[in-house]
Amino acid sequence: MVNPTLDKHQELDATLYRPIYETGKGFYITMAVLVAIILWALYMYSTQLREGLGVTGMNQPITWGFYIVNFVFFIGISHAGTLISAILRLSKAEWRRPITRMAEIITVIVLAIGGLSPIIDLGRPDRLLHIYESGRLQSPLLWDVTSITAYFTASTVYLYIPMIPDIARLRDRGGKLKWAYTFMAWGWQGTERQKRVLNRAINVLMVMVIPIAVSVHTVISYIFSMTLQPGWHSTIFGPYFVVGAIFSGIAALLIVMIFFRRFYHLEGYLKEIHFQYLGTLLLVMSLLWFYFTFSEYLTGYFGAEPHETQIIMYKFSGPFAIFFWAMVLCNFVIPVVILSFRKFKTIPGVLIASIAVVIGMWLERLIIVVPSLANPRMDLPLGIYIPSFVEWSLFAGGIAVFILGYMLFAKFFPIISLWEIEEARTEGIREVKERIHKYLPGDEDFQESIQTIAKP
Repeated sequence: MVNPTLDKHQELDATLYRPIYETGKGFYITMAVLVAIILWALYMYSTQLREGLGVTGMNQPITWGFYIVNFVFFIGISHAGTLISAILRLSKAEWRRPITRMAEIITVIVLAIGGLSPIIDLGRPDRLLHIYESGRLQSPLLWDVTSITAYFTASTVYLYIPMIPDIARLRDRGGKLKWAYTFMAWGWQGTERQKRVLNRAINVLMVMVIPIAVSVHTVISYIFSMTLQPGWHSTIFGPYFVVGAIFSGIAALLIVMIFFRRFYHLEGYLKEIHFQYLGTLLLVMSLLWFYFTFSEYLTGYFGAEPHETQIIMYKFSGPFAIFFWAMVLCNFVIPVVILSFRKFKTIPGVLIASIAVVIGMWLERLIIVVPSLANPRMDLPLGIYIPSFVEWSLFAGGIAVFILGYMLFAKFFPIISLWEIEEARTEGIREVKERIHKYLPGDEDFQESIQTIAKP
């Protein structure tokens, strides 16, 4: 007798293999457009190498512009993946299973993009080697390189290890890339011993990556806060940057989930409850972000230090006022209005809030970097920064690399962990029942309490 539930599950799981074995014209057209953008960005970068940083909008005193803004922005988005995935795994949240791999992919791709941004910012990229040749332990730049390298390594391993069972499935299905899947599967046969080792490795990694992820954006904040530059020298910058990173990361994850749900037909996996939960988390992070932002500017303004006040007013009512208030609108007003009411908290509503947050968090990075440099302590003219076409091109190239990297990953590997979904259908349900019984009182005590409540 055929089990209808099993057939339904097999049909549902087939949607995860379809992007790997069936490629439509839309995939190749999108890939061609993205490759064209990336090639144009490479050409613009070669122009910058030949002619120098004079082709950018950076100048004295504004020596940091789009490249450092994008560096902080992309590294922040990376917190969507490994950190959120590790926390959800650690808390044994069963609804995490369809989204953990999608989150982990974000981390690896955007870390690579963000890590390249400071190199692009160098007029002489070969000078990066000086950090390794003569780096000083007192320099936050050395701390930054060390923490990002450790985070990228741990995140890559954390992405790869849980993929091994699914890679073995692709190996067993055969095809042109069977040799590659055979190599990457590491002889996985699904034995009980292999499963124990895999789960142990995942547990160790998820405990390791949480402090590493927190340290990365904390160390990035040290690049600013360790200086005496007005607007940067702040003790709150460490947690402020971490909160902002998680905030933008959740928004980026939601955007990716919604687009893959739509174009890869993953409605059976990415259900409304996932967007409800993550939308609530995004709302909480929006309120936290506002708290940290309010505290930062309140203490700076109340202190009435002339240079600090000058920069604050430069943001509130000066040349950067439009960017500052647009940041507040995108990071606080829009997400709070949409996500606080059930009738707005739909998938389209969550998408609008998430896009607003991503834009707002990029503006926040711009507002942190440029105004402090534009207002030097010395009696110098006010700095002006207008990004050039080269900088916009490289920014577009970074976004194109992210989209293309995600598409290529989905072309060769399941975007959702199949073995974790199957585990949830069998062992996961049993484990949840056991946990519920542990939370609740004993059967006799529970029945007595129900009868007591029911009495008039």
